[in-house]
Amino acid sequence: MTRKNKKSPPLLNIKIESYAAEGKSIARLEGGKVLFVDNAIPGDVIDVIIIKDKKSWAQGRTIRLVEPSPQRIAPFCQHFGVCGGCKWQMLPYPQQLVYKQQQVADQLSRIGQIELPEIQPITGSPHETQYRNKLEFTFSTHRFLTFEEIAQRDEKYTPVPALGFHAPGLFDKVVEIQTCYLQSEPTNLLLTILRKYTTEQNLPYYDTKAQTGWLRNVIIRVASTGEVLINLIMQHEDKENREGILQHILANIPSVTSLNYTINPKVNDTIYDQEVVCYHGRNYIEERLEDFRFKISPKSFFQTNTYQAEALYRITREFAGLTGAETLYDLYCGTGSIGIFCSKNAKKIIGIEVVEDAVKDAYENAALNNLGNCKFFAGDVEKVCTDAFFAEHGRPDVIITDPPRAGMTEKLINQLLKILAPKVVYVSCNPATQARDLQLLDAAYRITRLQPVDMFPHTHHIENVALLEVR
Repeated sequence: MTRKNKKSPPLLNIKIESYAAEGKSIARLEGGKVLFVDNAIPGDVIDVIIIKDKKSWAQGRTIRLVEPSPQRIAPFCQHFGVCGGCKWQMLPYPQQLVYKQQQVADQLSRIGQIELPEIQPITGSPHETQYRNKLEFTFSTHRFLTFEEIAQRDEKYTPVPALGFHAPGLFDKVVEIQTCYLQSEPTNLLLTILRKYTTEQNLPYYDTKAQTGWLRNVIIRVASTGEVLINLIMQHEDKENREGILQHILANIPSVTSLNYTINPKVNDTIYDQEVVCYHGRNYIEERLEDFRFKISPKSFFQTNTYQAEALYRITREFAGLTGAETLYDLYCGTGSIGIFCSKNAKKIIGIEVVEDAVKDAYENAALNNLGNCKFFAGDVEKVCTDAFFAEHGRPDVIITDPPRAGMTEKLINQLLKILAPKVVYVSCNPATQARDLQLLDAAYRITRLQPVDMFPHTHHIENVALLEVR
């Protein structure tokens, strides 16, 4: 009688053949079964254990790199492989772009199964490091330990605090970050002074499980304009210690433009329903795309890579083919950045967004740029876009849609098929769900242009812009 829970022995000397998607690579086992593996690249020879075994495919975890691929390079970050943030540092950036282009082509053809034009060469990021304008770090009573550290600890070990990123898949443990290459200074300086000050002052970090402690998170935004916003999040009010730590930040980072704090007594870390208090400076910073200005407040959504946002929006604007006479609908408009970016080339911009606070920010951004041709509305698109709404604001000549990773709802797709705007520009951060949506839109539209854009070097994430024209 066999034990059902007995682990299979490792598979040795498995050659990785190709790249799949979402950071996974492919090997083939005996009989042609496909094996998907994380943390490996084509050309690697690895030892692997099977963690999921199906009839035609399996998923494995690399336990040893036997022979590295010729493509491999040395990662530049000391936290590579532990923090989980930049999983492709072992690949040269040009090769990352090759695989991302392949991912877009494979997913659009395999999932969409519709007629496609030639996909244009991917637009790479001019900044391979220090490209993010926002990062969030977590204070935790439990530092993440590697397998080696766990093996070496004794029975007297007690958890130690950490300031850094959540460990992949673990909500209660944090990887201590010494240097992060995702954002320019003063980010690493902020980590250093906070770590030193909180240790000296014996300020308690938050324990997620016990829901005790004080310091929870710190968010830092660094704009391309050089302006800096910091928001320190605490579990409860402690005026003396709060003022002490905020004054310490100001004394050591005098360049901070906007210093804020938030008291979050909730179980979860989200602060969208919590008050943000401005302690120093103004309660926002300014970002620029071309000559457009945008207010970025502590809770604002904005494209995380400012430099590539310009490239992405230029492609979107070019695909829209605006002449100055069009009524443009910007769906999932957020704080209005795409619509505002296109505003000089359109007669009228109508933005629709479900988050009311984002709509307020969109109006502020339009006013900041002295734009009189932009209007924004809060609500679900399929509920907002009625015949009465069109009668009042005009039917769209061009629709730009930039949905979240889950893609568009079927209701919205049906609404687009009913509206039948001459052009739709679909901006996607997930080619798989975009392919699914394009297949449904194929009933009335043909795809005429496709352009992948890399917003996040050293990750498997990829954006893709599609131009659809009514048949």
